[in-house]
Amino acid sequence: MGNSIVVTGGAGFIGSYLVERFINDGHDVLCLDNFDNYYDPAIKRDNVTRFKNKENFTLLKGDILDRDMVHKALNGADCVFHLAAQAGVRASVKDPIKVHEINTMGTLNILQAALDCGVKRLVYASSSSIYGKVKYLPFDESHPRVPVSPYGLSKLMAEEYCRIFSEIYGLETVSLRYFTVYGPRMRPDLAISIFANRALQDLPLEIFGPGEKTRDFTYIDDVVCANALAMKCNRGVFNIGSGHRISVKELAELIIQLTGSRSKIVFREDARGDAQHTWANTDRAKVKLGWSSKVGIEEGLKRYIKWLTTRNSPGAKG
Repeated sequence: MGNSIVVTGGAGFIGSYLVERFINDGHDVLCLDNFDNYYDPAIKRDNVTRFKNKENFTLLKGDILDRDMVHKALNGADCVFHLAAQAGVRASVKDPIKVHEINTMGTLNILQAALDCGVKRLVYASSSSIYGKVKYLPFDESHPRVPVSPYGLSKLMAEEYCRIFSEIYGLETVSLRYFTVYGPRMRPDLAISIFANRALQDLPLEIFGPGEKTRDFTYIDDVVCANALAMKCNRGVFNIGSGHRISVKELAELIIQLTGSRSKIVFREDARGDAQHTWANTDRAKVKLGWSSKVGIEEGLKRYIKWLTTRNSPGAKG
């Protein structure tokens, strides 16, 4: 017999994959999403349209800042996967109040409702952005957390609320610190999406700064697997990353190579709030969750580019 699961932000990139996994696993899934226009809401609607005829799927349009709506969504739930958030480091630099309200206060609303409604477990989508300034690499979960953007700070504050609700109130919480997730259906504002789309059109790839920043990119299938395991594990905080890193310049070059593109790389003024490096030590996830990354960056990019070219071909849909 399946559980009753709520996925906040379930119409988004990662959220829609979790909805799909849990539906297929036989759970009853409620997707809560406000279809915010940070990027085209039509993309999100398309993400969940595929589930509309599933008997064990419910779509509830609502905002996590609406306490009554949140209680309605969580009533009777066994487990909550909380992904609803204001994304975007650069967006948070422009509007820090909005990112604080949604990511921090919204998470507090979810936690309080989970406690009130008797939810057994909450799995929170945290971020590698909480680490910020590098003291050593790769980051383990004990690395000092000094965010360099309002987004990173908002995710850290929300994660700390998860810890407090676990330690004081007994709500079982698991925080998964994602390291730049990518794959089919990914957000259009992320570097891999922008680079790949431009490379396929032989357009220049623009890099902010000299391209020496490094990132640990995590393929979506690996992230879905981590969440499924987190439903059964002990409470705690876990890095979810590939355990490898690549510079932004190397990433652009690899995408040009894999697409057979004639694109050139151009360098622009550096952006405020971007972390210099991310790189995950995933030893704790291996030991406690039984999880490890399976898809490397080149294989993941090949899968994404194949999906992108198929979707963009004449007559393609979704």
